Amino acid sequence: MGLGRRARNPVQTAAWWVKKQPPKVKAALGVLTGILTLIFLRFVIRDHDNLFVAAEFIHAVGIGCLIYKLMKERTCSGLSLKSQELTAIFLMVRLYCSLVMEFDIHTVLDFLTFLTTAWVIFMMRFKLKATISDDLDNLPIYYVLAPCAVLALLIHPGTSHHIVNRVLWAFCVYLEAVSVMPQLRVMQNTRVVEPFTAHYVFALGIARFLSCAHWILQVLDGHSFLLSALGFGLWPGMVLLSEIVQTTILADFCYYYVKRYVRMHTSHDCVDVCESSMHQHILLPSVISVKVATELSTEYIYNIHMSNLTGYLFCQCNGRTDDGAASFRCSVVPAVVRLLNVLVKLKY
Repeated sequence: MGLGRRARNPVQTAAWWVKKQPPKVKAALGVLTGILTLIFLRFVIRDHDNLFVAAEFIHAVGIGCLIYKLMKERTCSGLSLKSQELTAIFLMVRLYCSLVMEFDIHTVLDFLTFLTTAWVIFMMRFKLKATISDDLDNLPIYYVLAPCAVLALLIHPGTSHHIVNRVLWAFCVYLEAVSVMPQLRVMQNTRVVEPFTAHYVFALGIARFLSCAHWILQVLDGHSFLLSALGFGLWPGMVLLSEIVQTTILADFCYYYVKRYVRMHTSHDCVDVCESSMHQHILLPSVISVKVATELSTEYIYNIHMSNLTGYLFCQCNGRTDDGAASFRCSVVPAVVRLLNVLVKLKY
């Protein structure tokens, strides 16, 4: 008797079942997974402020991936200098607001994150400037800054703090929500995601989900301090919307990141595992594109590069975007893009 087809493990069976479901079912499963995760976090983690600390820690891990890339490979390929500069701006503003409005553990974490981000910017601007691709990092920075500034003037906290501090606080909240846009534009233009850049953006996605969960759970728990800090009017809703916008923007990339990782460990179509070439990449469909229908009908070759502390594992797979990707990209992501376009138009 032949060996027959190897039995699937539970993870592989579940992945295969999800893959066969129609787009609406996959979208519903994604929403359900998010809700169940929130419920799990609410009952498992007693102090929900720990979620914010965890988010900052994961963000630091992501920056650590960038630092390792810059030190090891001595190249800025695949990185957006504008995204790093936007990150430094909102961290600097948030650090100021934290110092004058409330000094706590968040202030210390923001300061450490700002220092590491400033170091990354220094390396990119001065030490590795020759490796920057300005033609790919082509999203004008004022497209991001101007709408955030206008929104901050229009909608800001109604607390007892000075008006300047309240506007600055609102500005850093809005800017943080869209600071990753230049990085996603670089990925869209290159269509090739550097391994450590992929780890960095994925870390941002996880950190953003935890931060969003922190806000949602705090509101659900009715913490008087948080509610009094947020004030009344449109501001509380804009804070929550900003968190959701950034989480949604990053969710598209995280979907493909996890999908490639699961496929690498479960798919029988992986035919080539090699231990060489430090320059393998993750080739992903462009994130947030107006040509969704065309892209979804195009076949791609995904070069997977997942790393750990002991070494690297490469796996090459042939594949194409599935209904789950189509459902998400054709519904949630375009809606967020339309929202951002409205914000951009406010500057006029």
